[in-house]
Amino acid sequence: MKTPAIFLFILGCFFAPLTAHAQDTTDLLPEWTFTNGIEGPATDKAGNLYAVNYAKEGTIGIVRPDGSHDCFVTLPEGSTGNGIRFDREGNMLVADYTGHNILKVDMNTREVSVYAHEPKMNQPNDIALAPNGNLYASDPDWPNGKGQLWLITPDRKVTLLGSNLGTTNGIDVSPDGKKLYVNESAQLKVWVYDIQPDGTLRNKKLFHTFEGYGMDGIRCDVKGNLYLCRYDKGTVAVINPKGKLIREIRLKGKKPSNITFGGADNRRCFVTLQDRGCFETFVAEYPGRE
Repeated sequence: MKTPAIFLFILGCFFAPLTAHAQDTTDLLPEWTFTNGIEGPATDKAGNLYAVNYAKEGTIGIVRPDGSHDCFVTLPEGSTGNGIRFDREGNMLVADYTGHNILKVDMNTREVSVYAHEPKMNQPNDIALAPNGNLYASDPDWPNGKGQLWLITPDRKVTLLGSNLGTTNGIDVSPDGKKLYVNESAQLKVWVYDIQPDGTLRNKKLFHTFEGYGMDGIRCDVKGNLYLCRYDKGTVAVINPKGKLIREIRLKGKKPSNITFGGADNRRCFVTLQDRGCFETFVAEYPGRE
């Protein structure tokens, strides 16, 4: 493990300029601590960082604020994690794309249970939590270039919100809980929906379109800016609430799969790199919304 990188993780002392360079990101952990399936980064209230596929597929790894890291949990046979979020009670929710589940991990006992199961899911991919506890899941059908969107309410009812969409992937909720952002990786489009009181969606609008490369995970900061992973381009694009690209942070790796916020002030961004099997970090202007 690299202790200096951990100190940077804790202290966070620089801000990414309008166009950042590779040296403006810092490595966290040696390359290939995780597999090339590293995804779904999330931080808990204690400052621990998690991601899927630590050392081997089907696991979830933990990186503690003191720099120590190991396998936190091994998922049941047949399950492979992707997106991770923490609910209001502190439980870890995990998109299990091979098992067509949303899994729940009890953080005290590390017991893994099925939070929601829907056989009609292609492969639940990324997930996002609204302030009221509603969970949204993207569900791409990669071979056919299509996707779906799902709503899982706190009573664990699963509702299909949209089908015959593009390859739905990165997903997040605005800080006020009123909008849902979803990107379509193959179509290079980011969409925004209005969230209704019952959790359903309406008023779908095109938010931003890219050219070339791919897209993966997204996160919002407290001001409503979107941090979006540009897969194969090796950057994190920052889009303001009006849909304008305002910044692009260049990474060392080319295949960023997802991003989360953490650190002492929740301004340090942790990006999972599938072509490096580790994290790159930088400091954002504003804290993450969660």
